[in-house]
Amino acid sequence: MDKLAILIPAYNEAQTIGKVVSDVKAVTNNIPGTSIYVYDNNSSDDTTAIAQEAGAIVRHEYAQGKGAVIRRMFREIDAEVYIMIDADDTYPVEAIPEMYSRVVNRGVDMVVGDRLSSTYFEENKRPFHNVGNSLVRWLINFLFKTDIRDILTGYRAFSFRFVKTFPVLSRGFEIETEMSIHATEKRMLVENQVVSYRDRPEGSESKLDTYGDGFKVLKTVINLYRGYHPFAFYSIFSLIALIVAVLLFVWRVAIPYSNTQMVANLPTLIVSMILLVLSVIAFFSGSILNAIQTNDKRNFELALIHTEDRLKDLNHEQ
Repeated sequence: MDKLAILIPAYNEAQTIGKVVSDVKAVTNNIPGTSIYVYDNNSSDDTTAIAQEAGAIVRHEYAQGKGAVIRRMFREIDAEVYIMIDADDTYPVEAIPEMYSRVVNRGVDMVVGDRLSSTYFEENKRPFHNVGNSLVRWLINFLFKTDIRDILTGYRAFSFRFVKTFPVLSRGFEIETEMSIHATEKRMLVENQVVSYRDRPEGSESKLDTYGDGFKVLKTVINLYRGYHPFAFYSIFSLIALIVAVLLFVWRVAIPYSNTQMVANLPTLIVSMILLVLSVIAFFSGSILNAIQTNDKRNFELALIHTEDRLKDLNHEQ
């Protein structure tokens, strides 16, 4: 079991991976029990060879996608502290000791490397990425009542209990969004750490699809909100259906009936009744799912206890 595991997912990063591994080694020399893992995701260049030459432990994930790589890393590696950093040399490795210290000394479950509070908007040359980061940050902090300042950053530190209780569902770059919401909803201790950001070196290409990945992130946010807050989610549809049903009934049925003593718009009456029934169904669906979610939270707390016991056993074996 490692004291500190540095996790570097990599896909065609031959230009920068060697420097990243070497820089990480330099700043972690004073942390005994550190291992640097590079997980190659079907690179077609020399990423693997360069990472090995630089001194990293290289492993492979053949299912394409960052989410698949992180799932593999979290399953295979046992460590007291994990720090994940991108292989594109955009993050300062000098922040690693402080991130490590926060997890060890303060019991933080996730340290978020906050780019948006420093140099990101000046360094990043893709304006839609700037807008997207700000939008996602606002949306998640609004919906989930949290204060994570950089939702999409790939620079994070994790505790053992976070890694071993985090169910990886996403396959792509929306995985960072999933991590942020999971930590918030499971009441884990999350701290922001401001880090500088530098854009990719010339010739290094980003793997992000601005629009495609952006829509995936928004879809992930909506799905997670539905899963973690089902009562609030379904209540929105219940309220909309109820309002439309009442307006249709009053405007097209009740008012004409008061004047003529006849139901002149029978189809409208039927539609309003159907909407009323849908409103009731949505309301009680949210209520039932909310009760299930409450039970899931209890089960998760029990799983945390089991995870803490496992960590103690691993330390005892050492």
